[in-house]
Amino acid sequence: MTEPTDPSDSNESMRYGLIGDDTLTTADKLAKYTGDVDWTYIKPHFESGALLYVDPCLDLTTVGEAFANDESEKVQAWLKSGDLVKPSEPHAAYWEESNAHFMALVVSPFVLIQPLKKEQ
Repeated sequence: MTEPTDPSDSNESMRYGLIGDDTLTTADKLAKYTGDVDWTYIKPHFESGALLYVDPCLDLTTVGEAFANDESEKVQAWLKSGDLVKPSEPHAAYWEESNAHFMALVVSPFVLIQPLKKEQ
């Protein structure tokens, strides 16, 4: 059996990256975690209390950026105006019954959703 090699004996430099250390901008990260999903994907996030509904009058990415940049004044204003809502059971029941589809954006620990317009 051979002994493990000591990494310090290697002529190659070791390349370690910090977890989460990347070159993506906030906008790139938000785009990476945005997608079209149905209710079955969203339901567990609703059940855990992490789901927030974004009114279609707002831009989903703008709301995500406010969360990512900790712009609490903006978030509080949207909550107060009703443009950002924590869904309740009647919402969930309707979305399940109608097989709703959403554009979702993950800004941990939250999942922001906005309804997709149905094709006519």
